[in-house]
Amino acid sequence: MATNNATIAEINEIVAGQTVPRLFEETVLKHGNRVALRAMSSEQPGTWDTYTWVDYAGQVALAAAGLSAFGVVPGQRVMLMMRNRPDFHWLDMAIQCLRATPVSIYNSSSAEELQYLVSHSGAEVAIVEDRGYLDRFLSVRDELPLLQHIFVIDPGDDPLPDGVRSASTLYNQGALNPAPLIAETQPSDVATIIYTSGTTGPPKGVVLTQYNIVYTAQQLIRCMPFTIPELVGARMVSYLPMAHIAERMNSHYASVLYGMEISTCPDPNRIAEYAREVHPEIIFGVPRVWEKVHAGVNGALAGDPERQAKFDEAIAAALPIMEAKRKGTITEEQQGIWDFLDAVAFSTVRQLVGLDAVRSAISGAAPIQREVLEWFNAIGVPLSEIYGMSESSGPMTWDAVDIRPGTVGRALPGSEVRIAEDGEVLFRGGNVFFGYLNAPDKTAETLVDGWLHSGDIGELDEEGYLKIVDRKKELIITSGGKNISPANLEAGLKGLHLIGQACAIGDQRKYVTALLVLDPDVAPQWAKAQGIEVTNLVELAKDPQVLADVAKGVDEVNQQFANVEHIKRFTLLGEEWLPDSDVLTPTSKLKRRGILARYKAEIDAMYD
Repeated sequence: MATNNATIAEINEIVAGQTVPRLFEETVLKHGNRVALRAMSSEQPGTWDTYTWVDYAGQVALAAAGLSAFGVVPGQRVMLMMRNRPDFHWLDMAIQCLRATPVSIYNSSSAEELQYLVSHSGAEVAIVEDRGYLDRFLSVRDELPLLQHIFVIDPGDDPLPDGVRSASTLYNQGALNPAPLIAETQPSDVATIIYTSGTTGPPKGVVLTQYNIVYTAQQLIRCMPFTIPELVGARMVSYLPMAHIAERMNSHYASVLYGMEISTCPDPNRIAEYAREVHPEIIFGVPRVWEKVHAGVNGALAGDPERQAKFDEAIAAALPIMEAKRKGTITEEQQGIWDFLDAVAFSTVRQLVGLDAVRSAISGAAPIQREVLEWFNAIGVPLSEIYGMSESSGPMTWDAVDIRPGTVGRALPGSEVRIAEDGEVLFRGGNVFFGYLNAPDKTAETLVDGWLHSGDIGELDEEGYLKIVDRKKELIITSGGKNISPANLEAGLKGLHLIGQACAIGDQRKYVTALLVLDPDVAPQWAKAQGIEVTNLVELAKDPQVLADVAKGVDEVNQQFANVEHIKRFTLLGEEWLPDSDVLTPTSKLKRRGILARYKAEIDAMYD
């Protein structure tokens, strides 16, 4: 069992009686004139609209008055469907101040999914960003008898249908003094309901209380390389869906509690652009974000083999230095070598990709390749891996300072991690959720005697560092009865320089195969350097030289695994897998059922 030295009792004493709205009120009083939120101006490109904490509080007061005027009361659910923009923050906070519950959903949700989510949550009010989102609600409006009001932030010029209003209506009801309402908020109030991505069945509503949120924030600050005063004004970019607990915890709740400065990015595909603009000090990303930065740098270098070779030599020299630094055995000579490499190569790369000011870089939501994490560490980006789930209010394990690549860190302060007899990771602490909405049977399966059953298979080392082996429900069991971890195979395959995504196949099959997706940032650059004229990814996937290079890489990966785990055949694909699709969740986890359905013919052909 791994237990952090801060006890649950110690943190409970600190968070007693606290809620997010109460802490928001404190932050406004302390840091009122500091910038809280930023958004790129749509009217003047290249400039930013900024909102101080006082501005933020003013918008909360107006939104709370409007929502109250339209009947929002404690316990009611309000559904939010919008991109990352300042409006989300003050609307979510206004709903919490009314002791109602904001429920943010993925913007990719189909009309059918909306019907399920609205009905399941019992939402009576919905606030959407634009007509595109509104149309999805309207297409199933007849199936949503509980939904009383829909508000649209950007309604356009055409008249709105009956029962739909511009969100500006909410701000025209006068300002409501939220202080008396905030004083009534309780730790037991439901802060939000997070719907799981539904990779293993219908989405479940994870009920998180105010206590869960403020407890988690206290855990996180104890892991970060920041003091609380240093977090004030610390820059972050909010770009992942607010329906995802990691983004909600980092750029919404934590920013409110510690006074951070949030720049909102409405399109996750623009994170690289925003990073170069903002130069964040804290940045969270799913593995694919980090893989694309890594691939982009190496893809740019691929056109100049000599320059690529020198940079690779610098990385190779830096890796053992970083390892010595982690162990506390770094010598003055090694530090001098790294400082030189930083001056001539690494600092330039960090500046170009906007990571020159980062003090805490975090990868989560899915496993990251160890080689990628170590590469970032080598160039001076303190990338660490965090592990958790919606049911733990986000994090369960994390070490941002004492990073140990290949693990996801140790148990958060005020929590415990242990491994069950069957290898499953179990967790308990004040950040464990209240339960699933309207699903006591599912809650009972997941919460047993206070322990959260993660569904992941893991291992603890002698110092309490956790290594995730695989998802319990995703283990491949071959027709010969062998249990195989697809995640380990996929991580190895994604380490191949031409490969962006990988999916191992083999459940109830006689051997293991794989679908491999060409990396759109690296493959064309590599092909050009090899004199291959074809740059279309679909054609590249058929090119004999490309196939030979990938086959060689697959053979090398196979040598890392037992014979029964070897990839016997593979299919190379030239279409990029995009987040929020039938093959990837919004945070780029594999949707295995979707992949098996889309590529049934290709998979069957590998077993003919």
